[in-house]
Amino acid sequence: MANIKDIARLSGYSVATVSRYINKNGYVSAKAAQAIQRVVENTDYVPNTIARDLSTGQTKTIGVVVPFLEYSYFSQLFASIAKAAFNAGYSVIALKSNYDSELERQYLEQLHQKKYDGLIFTSHTLSLKTMLLYKKYGPIVCCRNLGDVPIASTYAVRNKTYLEVFDLIKKENFQRVAMTLNRAYGFSPTTRATIDCYEQVFHQKPKSEYIVTGILGFTDGYHAAEHYLSLPEPPDFIFANGDNIAAGIYQCYRDHHQPVPAMIGQEDEVASRLMNISTIDHHYEEVGENAVNLVISKKIEHIPVASELILRTGQTI
Repeated sequence: MANIKDIARLSGYSVATVSRYINKNGYVSAKAAQAIQRVVENTDYVPNTIARDLSTGQTKTIGVVVPFLEYSYFSQLFASIAKAAFNAGYSVIALKSNYDSELERQYLEQLHQKKYDGLIFTSHTLSLKTMLLYKKYGPIVCCRNLGDVPIASTYAVRNKTYLEVFDLIKKENFQRVAMTLNRAYGFSPTTRATIDCYEQVFHQKPKSEYIVTGILGFTDGYHAAEHYLSLPEPPDFIFANGDNIAAGIYQCYRDHHQPVPAMIGQEDEVASRLMNISTIDHHYEEVGENAVNLVISKKIEHIPVASELILRTGQTI
């Protein structure tokens, strides 16, 4: 197999010139580029990417830590990160964590080992104190509000929109408001934002029987709806943590020949458009693009992204 010295000898140009051409790093004349490319093609030369990464100090790869991809917000956020990274000439690796802090720490250790140029945490359980210890090994970006912590972040600002939703629910005089959530209050900033905004508007805690956690997708939404239908007083409004989840709830009510309560979903997915369900768009595309830019620039910035309430025509809310 040909190496870079062979390419230099056969093309008649120096190793330095060939290296600049192959690595796209520095000026190479058009004449030299044509001659080197002919030799590359004739010898079927393949660059040693490992050696190149060591010489440049870059892998051109970003690790993206995701708890799981079954939840549409994480899958779509990952897709937006992958798209932004590709456009910037980077590849991404999905690092599934299942909210296991030890796995998350191992991914930070891999950053230390230079396996990635940076890490993006779409969500995490690992302490920020631990993350701070690894900052010196490469950029780390979190997709949540970190306050004044000196770790880069970009995140959807949910509270304003959540308050808007609950104000509308209260105005429409709904009495039994249910919520489907990913994780419990003590483990999820999003859950805390949802319940805190409810309490701020209604001046009381939501009833525990109307809160169902561990909800990730359509099937989970269906099972949550079965729970609601089993209650003596089923909810008259359901705040779902995803449009596909809202679709599962809708289908369950239809399968049981029960009137579907008023609902709102999240993420502005195809399901809400087809079923004409109001939703909240957290603009994950912008969050993903910001996260990639923060990794590449290595800047320590906190970039909020406003959420948006989308009211579908003909809906109660």
